Formats: sequence, C-alpha cells, structure tokens
Amino acid sequence: MAVAALSALALRDLNHGQFSVIHLFVPVTLIGLWRAIAAARAGRIDTHRKVMVGLYLAGLIGAGSFAFLPGRVMGTWLFG
Repeated sequence: MAVAALSALALRDLNHGQFSVIHLFVPVTLIGLWRAIAAARAGRIDTHRKVMVGLYLAGLIGAGSFAFLPGRVMGTWLFG
C-alpha cells in the first residue's frame, strides 16, 4: 500500500504537472498505515483490522470513484 500511495505522486500528467484531488489519498493512506502498524505492534489487533479495512475501502471506493470521473483516463475509457 505504501508503494502504491507513493507511486501515485508521480502520476501528474493529466493535470499539467499538478496534483489533483485524488492525491489527497496519499497522506491518508500513509497515516493510516502508520496507525495500523502501530496498533498491530501494540497488540491491538482489532484496531489494526479496522484501520486496514478502512484503508481498503477508502482506496477501492474513494480513490476508485475519483479515477472513474469523466475527463479522467479510466472515466474516458469507460464512458467514451
């Protein structure tokens, strides 16, 4: 997840070299990963599980929703 989040910082071609709204998920992901790892190391597995499920859903539903907006590459592929 960290590699995917950090690699997203290099994807700025579609916005004339600038970051877009979807890039807000990068710090959310990195902070969430830090929280999840800290919880697991402290033995709070239930908290770890909740944070990881939240990150998965935020990435799948949240970032995925932005990726399919009209005008974005995947939105253009999907909606023509």
